[in-house]
Amino acid sequence: MHSFGYRANAVLTFAVTILAVICTIASISDNFNSASPTAEVQVSNINWFQKQPNGDDVVGLTLNISADLQSLFTWNTKQVFVFLAAEYETQQNSLNQVSLWDGIIPAKEHAKFVIQTTNKYHFTDQGSNLRGKEFNLTLHWHVMPKTGKMSADKIVMTGYRLPDRYR
Repeated sequence: MHSFGYRANAVLTFAVTILAVICTIASISDNFNSASPTAEVQVSNINWFQKQPNGDDVVGLTLNISADLQSLFTWNTKQVFVFLAAEYETQQNSLNQVSLWDGIIPAKEHAKFVIQTTNKYHFTDQGSNLRGKEFNLTLHWHVMPKTGKMSADKIVMTGYRLPDRYR
């Protein structure tokens, strides 16, 4: 005869094994989702472009962000973290990234949006490298699943340029 502890251990081990198998199947099934998100960002105004007393350039922008990220959501998606970054080159670095705006999308219903906002974080360069600088705006997202590994991707939008003079 088996004791109560032995039987409880067997039942718990079986339940955890079944849960692990279900989580694995859920994670694998997400690989069959073919997401096709779209996004467009317009710089509607350069609010300020200054050289700070320490020599760094700082830019304030008004951005029009429209995106449809609904295809990223499946039954296994918990939330999507999204952020907009300015990316540019300087002589010192081949890639500079500055986060301008971010947000968390908790549900598919909120994943299609059009917003007009100023940059949430300062567009600052360590040095005076931004005058006349061409830059890209890149919308990055990280899909956080309920189970399985997190995935990330981005959309790069090119053709933006800062003024040659400070304002």
